[in-house]
Amino acid sequence: MIKVTAVFGTRPEAIKMAPVILALKKDPVFETSVVLTGQHREMLDQVMSLFNLKASFDLNIMKDKQTLSDITVGALSGLENIFKVSRPDIVLVQGDTTTAFAAALASFYQKIPVGHIEAGLRTDDIYNPYPEEMNRRMITALASLHFAPTREAKQNLLKGGVDQKNIFLTGNTVVDALLYMTKNNGADLPDEYRKRHKVGNRVIFVETHRRENLGEPMRRICGALKKLTEKYGDVEVVFSVHRNPLVREVVFDELQNLSRVILLEPVDYPVMIKLMEESFFIMTDSGGLQEEAPSLGRPVIILRDNTERPEGIRAGTAVLAGTCENNVFSEASGLLDDGERYTKMAKAANPYGDGLASERIASIIRSVNDVSLPYLEEFPG
Repeated sequence: MIKVTAVFGTRPEAIKMAPVILALKKDPVFETSVVLTGQHREMLDQVMSLFNLKASFDLNIMKDKQTLSDITVGALSGLENIFKVSRPDIVLVQGDTTTAFAAALASFYQKIPVGHIEAGLRTDDIYNPYPEEMNRRMITALASLHFAPTREAKQNLLKGGVDQKNIFLTGNTVVDALLYMTKNNGADLPDEYRKRHKVGNRVIFVETHRRENLGEPMRRICGALKKLTEKYGDVEVVFSVHRNPLVREVVFDELQNLSRVILLEPVDYPVMIKLMEESFFIMTDSGGLQEEAPSLGRPVIILRDNTERPEGIRAGTAVLAGTCENNVFSEASGLLDDGERYTKMAKAANPYGDGLASERIASIIRSVNDVSLPYLEEFPG
């Protein structure tokens, strides 16, 4: 038996880790356990239920107004106690959260190998996104196996000095999760949406919450959305408003009373997919949505000044708009006005995955522990 422990604490991690755990559980060679830090609570529990996952341990570290230091210390201390007793053969972490960094560090302290899912993403600016960019770099230094989602991510790891034999091109597991959900999605659209949506209107689905967009950048984004509803009589803005009070304060102040702006409480994952499918295009600062939208044929306007996911821009599935009100308005207007441009973006192939990333990761872990076993061919990218 190969003892694998998957650690995560936020909804995006859970979504991207879930298909890996399901792939591991299908194979009797693996003894798979799940450890939650509870960095986010309610949204995390939704995903666990959705994929029918059970936690072996739950640190439940979330507290009101928690700081990055609170999360790091709580996760590091709790995971140390778990790893001392459970002694897994490998710990899997996902992405760039503080939970992922703390889990990698706790594993290193116990001399347990780390597998990093979604390894190699970079913006080359340690404060943008913050703290994710530095978390990624530190996890890379601690990991033994690097599961790169794209060729560019693999190249970033090679440039950073990671041995090629420890890098595996897998595709992104978020595509696996999305394809799983589109086959099993019985969710209903929110009541507020069904009540106010006019059939035939073009829906712009918006989700933005990152630290660097709080405050004035968020206000500028809202200004662009307001202008779009003023210029286009057939445009509706559907905004899933994050629970962060700093997001809500600006968004509700700027957009609450507009007739064709529908502000929703944060929606769970299946509903999010339904709303993406309903949309004409998507405006977001979320990395996950940048990766998911191309599989649904939805162009993405990225509300950030840079992105660690440039593959979508090169493939033509996304454009980088930043947070300048005029730029955001201009990019959105271009998609609304130019049918040829819209169609080209909507039909571009997803550069992030093919739905087999989780199977690849499971086969790689198996082959690393038994060199006589081959692993699946890498993601063709």
